[in-house]
Amino acid sequence: MTTNASVTVTTPSEREIMMTRLFDAPRGMVFDCYTKPHLLKRWMFPDGWQMTVCDNDVRPGGAFRWEWRKADGYEMGMSGVYREVVRPEKITRTEIFDQDWTGGEALGTVLLAEYDGTTIVTMSVVYSSRDARDGALKSGMKDGVVSSYAKLDALLAELSRAQTAA
Repeated sequence: MTTNASVTVTTPSEREIMMTRLFDAPRGMVFDCYTKPHLLKRWMFPDGWQMTVCDNDVRPGGAFRWEWRKADGYEMGMSGVYREVVRPEKITRTEIFDQDWTGGEALGTVLLAEYDGTTIVTMSVVYSSRDARDGALKSGMKDGVVSSYAKLDALLAELSRAQTAA
């Protein structure tokens, strides 16, 4: 399995961050990794962190609650509500961190497009203001996403091997 490990980051509007990444796996498998708690807990955290809570009711109107703990004991949590779920191509949800460092609720959308067995993931987050977006960019968000996506690559490779062996 080979992967283009680069994450492309753009700011298509004054309140939005968009990140795009290619994965060498079918989008149904990638979608499962974004929605199933036992899979999310294996990849959605930056280096030095662990996902400790993953409550995920993936349906329009369903809520989620995610919590992470850093190796030094620092904790961080985020919650929100799913607005749109179209398997295996789209997930839209509100999101707000407990510390609310972004100045209010954000709207996140994950789009998955499959081409010849590979999946392009486009993640967009629209913040409450330009300052909130700029703060997210300065927070090391990209580094966290790159780190998490490396873990997702490894998980997808493992799932692909298991599927091939079955």
